[in-house]
Amino acid sequence: MTSRRLAAVDAQMYWMASAIPNDQFLVYAFDGELTDPGPALQALRSRAGESAALAVRVADAGFWTYPRWEPCAIEADRFTVHRPADASWSACLTAIADLGDDQLDARVAPWRLHVFPTVTELRGPGTGTGAVAVLQMSHALGDGQRSAALAAWLFGRDAPIPPGDVTGHPERSWVQRAAAAARAHRGLVRDTAAGLVPPQAKSRPVLRSNARPDGARYLRTVLCERRRLPGPTVTVSVLAAVAGALSGHLEELGEDTAQLGAEVPMAKAGPRRAHNHFGNVGVGLHPRLRFPDRCRAISAELHQRRRRANHPAMVTASAAFAAVPAPLLRWGVRQFDPTVRSDTATGNTVVSSVDRGANDLVLGTSPVLFTTGFPGLSPMMGLTHGVHGLGDTVAVSVHAAESAVGDVDAYVERLARELRAPRAEGPAS
Repeated sequence: MTSRRLAAVDAQMYWMASAIPNDQFLVYAFDGELTDPGPALQALRSRAGESAALAVRVADAGFWTYPRWEPCAIEADRFTVHRPADASWSACLTAIADLGDDQLDARVAPWRLHVFPTVTELRGPGTGTGAVAVLQMSHALGDGQRSAALAAWLFGRDAPIPPGDVTGHPERSWVQRAAAAARAHRGLVRDTAAGLVPPQAKSRPVLRSNARPDGARYLRTVLCERRRLPGPTVTVSVLAAVAGALSGHLEELGEDTAQLGAEVPMAKAGPRRAHNHFGNVGVGLHPRLRFPDRCRAISAELHQRRRRANHPAMVTASAAFAAVPAPLLRWGVRQFDPTVRSDTATGNTVVSSVDRGANDLVLGTSPVLFTTGFPGLSPMMGLTHGVHGLGDTVAVSVHAAESAVGDVDAYVERLARELRAPRAEGPAS
């Protein structure tokens, strides 16, 4: 593999990491204790070396140019074995939360694998022992879909990895592309005024869940059978359950949740030309509606967000951004001030949903049980949710700061009840 330039959006992710840490942590639980991790880790190291998408690191030549992806060897120090005194799943989650304090330097290694060879109670108190692998990955290397594909390759799935090609967006075309984006935006404004395109989602008043993350940070998971989720799709089911749980929890803390909303990552329209090919949209959660009506309202809002995201102006804007000269983008990133707060936000929590495919992954000889992940917190977001499917199992995760939710276990209990309750009929939540 020859070196290639980082796409603008990936370079932005790389540079922004110094202000807001954005490493991803992809967690996979396997059925069976890994008594001797050595052979399994050597197999993973060999497999990583076979992938041009994994055997890379960032080379940053300075202010005037974009960083580049350059090939590199996969050294043994990419793999770390953890043997904490407390081997329980809950203690493992605490250890994973602590991993966030040691962010990656993508110039050295844009990913690292942490292995917990012995973890008990993976499916609840009294259940069997297994192993847990945590793939820590720089966001510059991939969004939710691409990072899941990279992890799947590492754990044995032979499937194509989404590309990150920046061909077709030379920097010299930035002025022309910016002009085209301006014309397309005027068309979007006209189409919105004419009712042909849904308007931009409104911002939501900030609530306690938007508090700056302070105090202890917690990771929790709720495992669900896909077929038993009470809504029409996995994503809608979880959004509707979060609406019921979060509104009840925040109202007990004195908040008005009538305008409760979520920030939801959504794949962009057009061909993928970067490792990160998504945008965040705001969706109302309608907590005052009964569950079936809430699902319908959330589904309708997601459909509106997709319609707007698929407007040609959005593709044109992405093309213009992809051609921004490196010095201008670097300067823009440096202007970001993480201490500034707003009275409104795109959502009062994040719900990130990724289907990670079939349950065909292995660690050594141990088959996978489930996968989860924990979207990062930010200065305006103290509570996030992950929704990760693998085979018939869906893991709904909670990443929370004490400042945002107070009693996290009380909130997770509410969420579990919402996810597991039959909802053909019933009162408003």
